[in-house]
Amino acid sequence: MSRPQPLARTAQAVGWLMLAAGVSVFAIRLRHAGPYAFPEQGNLRAGVLALLIGIALAAPGVARAAGGTGVLARRLLFAAAPIVLFFALYATLAEVEEVVVLRATDARGAPANLRLWIADHEGAAWVSMPRSKAERHSLDGARLELLRAGRTSCVMATLSTDPADNERTFRLRDEKYAIQRLGRRIGLFGDGPSADTVTLRLDPCP
Repeated sequence: MSRPQPLARTAQAVGWLMLAAGVSVFAIRLRHAGPYAFPEQGNLRAGVLALLIGIALAAPGVARAAGGTGVLARRLLFAAAPIVLFFALYATLAEVEEVVVLRATDARGAPANLRLWIADHEGAAWVSMPRSKAERHSLDGARLELLRAGRTSCVMATLSTDPADNERTFRLRDEKYAIQRLGRRIGLFGDGPSADTVTLRLDPCP
């Protein structure tokens, strides 16, 4: 019986790594109390692509392929793997610490579950996001449902125009979330809120 070629062994190793990364995108959300939140948009794409690349590289038939198309296919998958792995890892790490769900509606009136990091200050909860996202979901002054720690509560959202609120919320999140600190150090986040960031104060409904 011939031993696996080095490229085949490497393909299998990378394949298993990608499979683990893809599964983690979906599995990490089981840690949060309340209904399971299926990944959406970029997180979903990262998880699915990681699984597909993992299956293609780890499958025995692919690993034993030699020369020609098999080698070219593996090289293309190798080239894509680091990029997909980065986004899959980010999608996983972003869910390790506290994530809340703000239930709103989009511009078409369809239900939207906004998954957000959160900070607490002066008896209120604070979340940040791009201004376009807040406007698209008509959050300013809206009466919304907040899912936090498995419990749903009614909150009133007030969009703050004070730059100090943006800065304070960013700093509070930086203290709370290790992934934000890591992202800031590697350049994924800036050293403060971006110009288009807005902050929402979430107060209990009267």
